[in-house]
Amino acid sequence: MVLTAQQLEAMMPDASQLYSDEPEMESSLHYMQLLLLVTCLDWLWRDKNDYFIGANLTIYFSRQQLRNRDFRGPDFFLVKQTQKRPRNSWVVWEEDGKYPNLIIELLSTSTADTDRNLKKNLYQNSFHTPEYFYFSPDTLEFAGFRLVGSEYKEITANNNGWRWSQELSLYLGLDSGKLRYFTGEGSLVPTPQEAALQAQLELEQERQRAEHLAERLKSLGIDLD
Repeated sequence: MVLTAQQLEAMMPDASQLYSDEPEMESSLHYMQLLLLVTCLDWLWRDKNDYFIGANLTIYFSRQQLRNRDFRGPDFFLVKQTQKRPRNSWVVWEEDGKYPNLIIELLSTSTADTDRNLKKNLYQNSFHTPEYFYFSPDTLEFAGFRLVGSEYKEITANNNGWRWSQELSLYLGLDSGKLRYFTGEGSLVPTPQEAALQAQLELEQERQRAEHLAERLKSLGIDLD
């Protein structure tokens, strides 16, 4: 019996509910770094609804991979032009064939060689991910690569040691031993807490300026009441 494409598709199981199969982060240092990358970008893009951030989440990219249990889960990945909603994993064939636009791996003693070589080759040759960065929260080793043709070429750092991401339209660079985002103008992209504190500080400064102005006017015999 010959099946049509529609009949075959109807017989295939729904893989969109596959759960991630990733181990825990290496240390609290790695976890906090990952949290920083996720929360800062989510805050900056809080008005956007067309992206997905995966954090220590498995990417399922082929049925052969499922049979071999050859699972690959980047520490951080970004997919653009997709629906912003919760997912248990990223299943490529259930997401219109979309692969990550950007991947960041957090190096550790047990994963560094794999991240620098095997995973880098996978993201280059199979995923064709436009940008790949890795960073060690322990040693502060930091590198970035952009896909030029079919090969990754290292992204040159600027005078601050930051590397420009075309996918983010932001710099990635170190600040106080942490990998952070910076705008094209060089401003640090804050965490939500940092943004709230800055807003509170600016309000307090504005209040103090208003009080000083009122006192100055009063000293000149001008009463605004």
